[in-house]
Amino acid sequence: MLNDQGLDLLFRDARSHNGFSTTPVSDATLEALYDVFKWAPTTMNTQPSRLVFVKSAEAKAKLAPALSPGNLDKTMSAPVCVILAWDTQFYEHLPQVFPHKPEAIHLFKGPANAAGAERAAFRNASMQGGYFILAARALGLDCGPMSGFDNAKVDAAFFPDGRFKSNFLCNIGHGDPSKLWTRSPRLSFAQACSIV
Repeated sequence: MLNDQGLDLLFRDARSHNGFSTTPVSDATLEALYDVFKWAPTTMNTQPSRLVFVKSAEAKAKLAPALSPGNLDKTMSAPVCVILAWDTQFYEHLPQVFPHKPEAIHLFKGPANAAGAERAAFRNASMQGGYFILAARALGLDCGPMSGFDNAKVDAAFFPDGRFKSNFLCNIGHGDPSKLWTRSPRLSFAQACSIV
C-alpha cells in the first residue's frame, strides 16, 4: 500500500499545470514513462493507446493551428506535448498481446464489429490516458491535460492515413507553481458515491 507521500504525489498534492519550467524532458525519460505506463490494465490487454511526444519546434508548429487560443502559449512553451490517441485497428496486435486467445481478433475485426471495436478502443485508450498521467507523476513529471483543441486538425496533421484518432493532449515537464490556479473543490463521497 502506498504511504501518504505516494498518495500525495499521485493525487492529493498533484495539480494540472498551466505552465512549465524550461527544464527539458529527455527521450530516455519518455521511454521510461512508457515502460511504466504500458503495464496498466486494459480489456483483453488490447492496449489501443498510441502516444506522439511532440518535442521539436517543427512538430509544435504543426500542432499549433489545432490548439485553442487558451492552450497555445502554454503548449508551445512546454517541454513536451503528448498526443494521446487510439488505434482504430488495435485488434491486429491481439495475437501478440493476448496470445492465449489469438482468435480474439475476430471479436473486433471486420465491418460487422466496427462499432464495438471503436467503443472498446476509445474506452480503453481513455483509461490509458488516466494511467499515463499517474505514471508521469510517479516519475516526477507534472502534467497539464487538455481537451481544448481541434481533433480533426490534429488527426489530419499527425495521422493522415486515418488509422489513429486523437483523444486528448497532455503537456508534460516540470511545472511552474506560480502559474497554478487556486485548487477547485471536489465532490464529497455522499454526492458522488453510493453503496448498495
